[in-house]
Amino acid sequence: MEIMPGIARWIHLLSGVTWIGLLYYFNLVQMAALKDAGADGTAAGITKHVAPRALLWFRWSAVATWVAGAWLLGPGFVDAFLLRNGYEGIGIGAWLGTIMLFNVWVLIWPNQQKILGLVPADDAAKAKARRVAMLASRTNMMLSIPMLFFMANGLSHRAVLGL
Repeated sequence: MEIMPGIARWIHLLSGVTWIGLLYYFNLVQMAALKDAGADGTAAGITKHVAPRALLWFRWSAVATWVAGAWLLGPGFVDAFLLRNGYEGIGIGAWLGTIMLFNVWVLIWPNQQKILGLVPADDAAKAKARRVAMLASRTNMMLSIPMLFFMANGLSHRAVLGL
């Protein structure tokens, strides 16, 4: 294995595990915990200390995953995004990852800033932000299942062999 592709693959894997792990944490653990913590008045610890730090790692690991994936595609980047020349499977995974990255930065993060009080928002805006962020996060969780499949299995033997 050449050193640079090996480093790119390692970064892609490590940042991807971080991104998807936090995605699953938010959807499967934190949402339910916040509901329960809100009922007994103890949610402040999560919203003040845990969520902002987790969201920092979440959004930047999304960027690192995408950039490392693009680096790995190298000269096949355009073929992957145009779904051609043996890159169809990996291209579907790349498109799903790109949609997920968009959701993180355009839908989830701006709305989480309102929810957590990092930017001013009234109660109506916070309620709307909760719904948008939750739907985008749940969408990402569902997209992560086929994305992981295509990223792991999508590159055809033709593309690997450079034919």
